[in-house]
Amino acid sequence: MQPHLIAANKFGTAVSFEDTAVAFAMKTDAQLYQSYLLFKSINQPWLVQMGTGLVKWGLKAGLPIKGLLKTTLFRQFCGGESIQDCEPIIRQMAKLGVGAILDYSVEGEKTEAGFEKTCQEIIATIHYAAQHRREIPFCVFKVTGLAPFALLEKVSASMKGDSSPLQPSDLKTFDRVRTRIDHICRIAAENDVRILIDGEETWIQDAIDSLAYEMMEKYNRIRAVVYNTYQMYTTGCIEKLRQARMLAAKQGFYLGVKLVRGAYMEKERARAAKMGYPDPIQPTKEACDRDFDEALQFCIENKPIIALCAGTHNEASCYLLTALMEKHNIPPNDPSVYFAQLYGMSDNISFNLAKFGYNVAKYLPYGPIEAVIPYLFRRAQENTSVAGQSSRELLLVQRELQRRQAFKGKEGLDIPA
Repeated sequence: MQPHLIAANKFGTAVSFEDTAVAFAMKTDAQLYQSYLLFKSINQPWLVQMGTGLVKWGLKAGLPIKGLLKTTLFRQFCGGESIQDCEPIIRQMAKLGVGAILDYSVEGEKTEAGFEKTCQEIIATIHYAAQHRREIPFCVFKVTGLAPFALLEKVSASMKGDSSPLQPSDLKTFDRVRTRIDHICRIAAENDVRILIDGEETWIQDAIDSLAYEMMEKYNRIRAVVYNTYQMYTTGCIEKLRQARMLAAKQGFYLGVKLVRGAYMEKERARAAKMGYPDPIQPTKEACDRDFDEALQFCIENKPIIALCAGTHNEASCYLLTALMEKHNIPPNDPSVYFAQLYGMSDNISFNLAKFGYNVAKYLPYGPIEAVIPYLFRRAQENTSVAGQSSRELLLVQRELQRRQAFKGKEGLDIPA
């Protein structure tokens, strides 16, 4: 029996992630076939590795390859280049009960002008969300879109006592970063829009965490507005979550928690090996899964003080969360518990959960193609490196195409049985 079916039987939940008609209801046959071809390609690790290398080289050489990206990875995983481009997808998902998390996916900016531009775009997503509350339950940002990476690294090292004291110029620049983030969170609070702060590399995360807790203390007094991200593929993250809960109780604010497994595994391990410090990533997938599921239970048990957004593509963890909600008499539409997946992935989870009345939202990235390339490469590599992810996506798309062909009585496309 397949693992996802074992999970369903184990928890006895009524939810099923097998209904492909529900999963792909918003996709036309042509769109579904394009997804099939893309996931079939992503299912080949050598092709992903070679392709990402060629794309990087092509962009650097000024080759006209943006059109190819736009009709493949960008179309699958992004909503468009602007908020307006995203509107048709937002409306389609809303009709099926799934919200959108507008994500201006620009990161690694290097200039003050770039940071300010990103800040204003994030604020624009908040104002848009305030006008479309049913369709946009969260907004999100990465601190690396608002601050120099090297500064975040230096601040994080300083917090651990691993570097020389910060210079006055560093403190001045960090104050500008804090001002930008405070401006974003204040506008989110004033407009009653929840805002997620994404997790990033471990060697800059301490600085991000400190800013997140500072914002929570200011703006999470009545309910959770600001959410910090906990990457459970890092060792010790479950203890970090417990400490955050204690801080929230002590300081009198609601703890906004976004749980994820993580997306920087290869980079983290390579840096640890190169610099000679302990690998911060869990030793096995089983250890990561254990801590993620323990974190789900911890958040549900502490629901009076914790608001949860469970960002996961793991079917067993989603089944577990539905079971925990039933156990603790939490209705599916309780506003303090959300499921979240990335646009273009795990539609079988998102739309089937929504069918059963659960709160679900999809990360919907947007931005100029050249600016979101780091995000697109992570999605391709994630589908390749996460055991069975691209194979599972491919199987589901293939199954739905075959179902549609059988229903219509048509000759099949190149979809092997």
